[in-house]
Amino acid sequence: MNFNSLIPEFSVLDFERSINFYTKILFFKIEYQRPEKKFAFLSFQGSQIMIEQVNNVWFIGELVYPLGRGINFQIDCNDIQPLLDSLAVHKCSLFQAPEDNWYRKGKKLLGCREFLVQDSDGYLLRFSQYLGEKTVEK
Repeated sequence: MNFNSLIPEFSVLDFERSINFYTKILFFKIEYQRPEKKFAFLSFQGSQIMIEQVNNVWFIGELVYPLGRGINFQIDCNDIQPLLDSLAVHKCSLFQAPEDNWYRKGKKLLGCREFLVQDSDGYLLRFSQYLGEKTVEK
C-alpha cells in the first residue's frame, strides 16, 4: 500500500461509532488499526484517512461539536449511488442532496455529481463522482 502525500487524521469522540459509520455505511476499508490506541487507518477508492479517539496528544483546544468547522473533505468515487442507498437504509441525513456541478478549469468545465454528509462528529464529507469535461462557451 502506498501512502498519499496528505492524509487527514480525524479526532473522534466515540471511536466505535465512527469506525462503524465509515466501514459499515460508507464502505471504507480498514487498512490497519491499533485497537489499544483506538486508532484506524482507512481507505476508500484511493482516498485515505485516519481516525483516532480524542486523547491528550496534540491537544490545542476544546473540541466542540461539530468538529472540523471550516473545512470539507472531497472524496472521489466511481459512483455515488451505492453510498446514497446505504445512507438512506441507515437513516443518515444528508447535509446537501446530490447535485451536478461544473467547475471551470481554464477553458474547460469539469463535471462532478456530488453530495455532502456529516459524520457522527460533524466532519463534512463531500463525495464526488466525475462526469467528464465540457469546453467553456464564449
